[in-house]
Amino acid sequence: MSENLTLDEVAVPLRALRLLATDFGHLPAPTVHVSTIYPERLELVFYDDLAGFEAWREALGIVPDAVIYRVHNDGRTGVLRADADHAGATVLLTAYADVVAPVPVGGAA
Repeated sequence: MSENLTLDEVAVPLRALRLLATDFGHLPAPTVHVSTIYPERLELVFYDDLAGFEAWREALGIVPDAVIYRVHNDGRTGVLRADADHAGATVLLTAYADVVAPVPVGGAA
């Protein structure tokens, strides 16, 4: 973890964000994270918007096979995650969405 960083020391992900906004301003807006803990990382997060995740995955040139899928929260939340390098930053793309529970057939008495 990096302590007491200056804004200049997190300029790489901020520059990447500026370029992404210029080049892909027509895409859905994600929640954006820049952190002093990972000063080279830009995180783009989507909540209940898998289509937004897919649009950004394609724009960043991430192949579908590079996407990692996991389930959290006792099987109720699906998580998609992928990353790409852009303008010197690691762009971490994440989506969270509810998992549709299977409907039980025959029900319990």
